[in-house]
Amino acid sequence: MKTVKVSHYDAFTKIAGKGNPAGVIFEAASYTTEEMQEIARQIGFSECAFILPSQKADLQLRYFTPGAEVNLCGHATVASIFALYNGSAASQEPIHKKVETRAGIIDIGYRPDTKEVSMTQAAAVFEPFSGNVKALLGTIGLNLEDLDARYPVVYGSTGLWTLILPVKTLDACSRMVPDHHAFPPVLTERPNTSIHPLCVETLHAKATLHGRHFSAAITGRVEDPITGTACGVMGAYYITFMDPAMESCDILIEQGQEAGYDGLVHVWARKAQGVTNVQIAGTAVYVTELTAQL
Repeated sequence: MKTVKVSHYDAFTKIAGKGNPAGVIFEAASYTTEEMQEIARQIGFSECAFILPSQKADLQLRYFTPGAEVNLCGHATVASIFALYNGSAASQEPIHKKVETRAGIIDIGYRPDTKEVSMTQAAAVFEPFSGNVKALLGTIGLNLEDLDARYPVVYGSTGLWTLILPVKTLDACSRMVPDHHAFPPVLTERPNTSIHPLCVETLHAKATLHGRHFSAAITGRVEDPITGTACGVMGAYYITFMDPAMESCDILIEQGQEAGYDGLVHVWARKAQGVTNVQIAGTAVYVTELTAQL
């Protein structure tokens, strides 16, 4: 039996226990896909990131939930880059790297002075949701009165698909009780997609949007407390549907408060030549070392 060391980092926070946990596995080239999946299953976080060499970029990241490999994960990317470069001197120039993922090659930055990781995501894409909105709301314990009908329910992706569901209030967010096994029959176009409710009411005065993230049934998880990739979709959604006159935005998105976390994700979105480009940023903190057995 082989012992695998897994470094536990919390992303989008400076305080251990208040961010989104991710497992980071260094020098992972020796593990098979099946072994990576088993490691992620044992650790049980929403995602584990495996750092590998790349022939196309400076490094490669693969992301595994307890139940499946996914193309991209914002918080596990932030955790991994922070883990790699946190030892840099504060006076060092910002670090720029290209990272190979299953969603494509993405640009990553790290600022040693602020310990902030920035991540350029894929261009935003949206698709209509043509299913039953009442049934959709029912999968998270809400009803039609909670829907903020000013804005559309749509699938969105900046590398990983989620369903954006606008609700009216923070109270509605606090009352959500997801039944993620009920998601696939309702998400007819993309049954293995997560559901990401948002609202314009916020707890932090400096935040523009509040969100929650309920994981796709296939992942083996119920809620992901703070999600970098889905927050990128939120930024693009904000200037596409909520304030379409805006050409760009620079906003903070809060998430995780209902689950006892306090995440803040910095999001930039900009329209250019018919495309909406997105970048997110946040920091991380080391928590502890875990192990898995193969």
